[in-house]
Amino acid sequence: MPLAHALSDHRTLRRPEIGAIHVIGCDIGTQSLKAVLLDEQGATVARASAAYGVDYPRPGWAQQRPETWIAGLEAALPALLAEAGIEAQDVGALGLATQVDGVVAVDADLTPLAPAIIWMDRRATDQTRQLRRRLGGTDTDTLAITGCNLDASHVGPKIMWLRDEAPEVAARARTFLLPGSYLVAYLTGELVVDHANASSTLLYDINARAWSTRMLDAAGVDRTTLADIRPAHDVVGTLRPAVAERLGLDAACRVVVGTGDEHGACLAAGAVDKNVICDITGTAEPVAVGTDRPVLDPTGLVETHGHADDRLWLIENPGFVSGGSVRWFLDLFGASEGDLDRIGEVEPGSGGVTFLPTLSGATTPVWDEEIRGAFAGLGLNHGFAHLARAVLEGCTFALRDLVDRFAELGLGGTEIRVVGGGARSVQWLQMKADVTGRVVRVLTTDEATALGAAELAAVGGGLFRDLDEAVEALTHLEPQAYEPNPATRDAYETAYRRYRDTFAAIAATGGPPA
Repeated sequence: MPLAHALSDHRTLRRPEIGAIHVIGCDIGTQSLKAVLLDEQGATVARASAAYGVDYPRPGWAQQRPETWIAGLEAALPALLAEAGIEAQDVGALGLATQVDGVVAVDADLTPLAPAIIWMDRRATDQTRQLRRRLGGTDTDTLAITGCNLDASHVGPKIMWLRDEAPEVAARARTFLLPGSYLVAYLTGELVVDHANASSTLLYDINARAWSTRMLDAAGVDRTTLADIRPAHDVVGTLRPAVAERLGLDAACRVVVGTGDEHGACLAAGAVDKNVICDITGTAEPVAVGTDRPVLDPTGLVETHGHADDRLWLIENPGFVSGGSVRWFLDLFGASEGDLDRIGEVEPGSGGVTFLPTLSGATTPVWDEEIRGAFAGLGLNHGFAHLARAVLEGCTFALRDLVDRFAELGLGGTEIRVVGGGARSVQWLQMKADVTGRVVRVLTTDEATALGAAELAAVGGGLFRDLDEAVEALTHLEPQAYEPNPATRDAYETAYRRYRDTFAAIAATGGPPA
């Protein structure tokens, strides 16, 4: 099959089969919704966003009211049309790329019965242990079936938790939906999920590309309580009239199945090319590479998921706390992002200071939900700049863990494409090139995830024949490439080994005291 590559120019697009010529893509993330509006030439003609919060009612819990996502749509979509100066009937299709690994229990009327348990929630640890026992006490078969680690972040254990700890919710639930599936159901009334989202539930068979009977039986989950699996670019239907009115769109607007947020970002970054590694530097930092075959990592460091392009698989680590670590550090010091420029005052290696970006557990260099973040090597000579540089270096060393593992599996090439907030920091981009030994490139857009969702909508809406054509037309890279600087190699190699030794030492003690 042909794999798309980024082009620097727009290709001529055929007019859609439907009357309208614009499409919308939405990134429904953890802390905000971002939306983009594309015209028939694939150009972004409007952007809008809406912020919302996360609730942390107990240690290890993280949840959101699904209504906040809807409120975000109701705020952002009319703003897009107003900015572009177009009418509702000018929008022909809508696509979503949403946070993964969350669960929304809904009743027969598609009304949420409880807050959504989102990806960073760790409450289902006991259920994960139950599932492991039911599967024979090892993770080997689970990895072979699902491509995933037995971990409380995934949806299967979260559904089990609802059954065990919130039986009144589980008893009333008609369906357990992921965030994207819930929103598509709200928009259209249809219950669907794409292969990418389904593959991160621990309930999906990556070889059969369907729900796994063995995993469902072990988790005690009824197949009829899950959505139907369809390709991400498939058209589900059109907007329900009442919903269309609230969103300021026409009821004839098509809605596609959509995908996960990192999967949409990978699509926009051109990570349908197996030589491209996609680094998504947001609150968490998923790192992924596309492949035309399911590749299993026996160490479990990277998982095997479906791709937004349903012909492919995405080999990925679902993300360590990267941008979240930076935000935590700046808030702790009452500093701003501009203060990060002070890392230039300090040489590579941060004067011996090491930071572990494991503030909510580790997914690299091994998965360890008990370990927590740490600074090590502090002395009286160290100040803000040393610690700031150590935070960025720690996150970059975690990226290297994953890039190195891809190479050991025969995956990835010589280029990393960075999307998300981290793509705005020139010093961080150069650091990533130096530490990984790879060329680093960035997209011309700051809204890669929303763009990936718009690409799916553009295929469903008829602007493109397929995803190859969409990616070719819409993936654009900044001309500057960040090349590894050989002069920093030895310093970063020493600091990276210190990072790995620090992790091993803290892991051996069970992590810092709570």
